[in-house]
Amino acid sequence: MKHKKEKIAKTNALRQLEKQKIPYIIHTYEWSEDKSGGLGVAEKFPELAERVFKTIVLKGKSKSLYVCVIHGEAHLDLKKVAKACGEKNIDLLPLSELEKETGYIRGGCSPVGMKKLFKTFFDKEVEKFEKIIVSAGRRGLQMEVETEKLVEIVKGTIVDLTMEEIEILNVAVF
Repeated sequence: MKHKKEKIAKTNALRQLEKQKIPYIIHTYEWSEDKSGGLGVAEKFPELAERVFKTIVLKGKSKSLYVCVIHGEAHLDLKKVAKACGEKNIDLLPLSELEKETGYIRGGCSPVGMKKLFKTFFDKEVEKFEKIIVSAGRRGLQMEVETEKLVEIVKGTIVDLTMEEIEILNVAVF
């Protein structure tokens, strides 16, 4: 793991944290297409893996966008997400729309600093940690932030968003 002291170009996410005087720690790594996503990041930081969370953007039947922050190893339960959002149906935002809607690209999508402040949900798993690690808004750049402050800055809500282990096994088997 690299903790570089070199000057890092600020992203919208980092600028927003600084504007709100929220402290953060930067973690950098070499991003690669085959090792992207929460698991890929966790692999780069094995000693921090349990605190690595990923950001997923979804679109409801109403065409509204929602942001979900879940553990890097977890799987979204779309029924739970739809219920939390008050939507009948919800699905992942197509990658072709991600940058246009959020200002971020796959592998560098932060819950902080998007073009608009979308309704944001954090999985209940975040409550286990004083600080979590999420994308800082660019591939290869992660930020470690106090969980409470992160939820607060995006006006987030903490709810159950993920599949239980048994549900994942059933999906894989059938």
